Amino acid sequence: MYKVLSGLFITFEGVDGCGKSTQMRFLSEYLMEECGINPVLTREPGGCNISEKIRDLVLDIENKEMGDRTEALLYAAARAQHVEEVIAPAVREGRIVLCDRFIDSSLAYQGVGRGLGIEPVMDINRFAMGNMMPDKTFFLDFPPHLAFERMSKKRIHDRLETQEEAFYIMLYNGFVELSKLYPDRIVRIDASGDKYITQDIVRAKMEEILRENGFCNE
Repeated sequence: MYKVLSGLFITFEGVDGCGKSTQMRFLSEYLMEECGINPVLTREPGGCNISEKIRDLVLDIENKEMGDRTEALLYAAARAQHVEEVIAPAVREGRIVLCDRFIDSSLAYQGVGRGLGIEPVMDINRFAMGNMMPDKTFFLDFPPHLAFERMSKKRIHDRLETQEEAFYIMLYNGFVELSKLYPDRIVRIDASGDKYITQDIVRAKMEEILRENGFCNE
């Protein structure tokens, strides 16, 4: 089991195409330039050598026969290694970790999207994560039909990005449900406007989190 001591673990979630990777980059730049904080940036699936290899396997478009339970277990396996090798050590050292996707993606994609159920998927991930849950999660609330339109313009898609628009809507509804289940952890961010407006909202929320956790003065 992993015990959080003094760092912060912040995750970014939402449907593909919502802009979470861009917002995580913006926040990282803000922390470095304005706060003098050098965060650890990572992603899921992936973040370390073994987990990146699992990422290649689970997202390979050729693996169309992959079963839903297999998919969920592979994500959990990648997460276990990621937590042990990257996230837990950084948080124990007092670092701020920013992660592009984490447990909520599994709950939305495999729990809701694949129909495996939120609790069964959470159960396998409790074992994988220990007690390394995010301190706060930014859910970028972006209209699923616009996200689907944005992703459909990509030239190359991974296995999960080949889903129909109905799947995007189902995932979005899953993230909304999770934001209601975990209101103290998940911060719902309106990401329907300009990316710089979203950046300001995320920054303001992060400033509150930093103050609450003693990373800066009032």
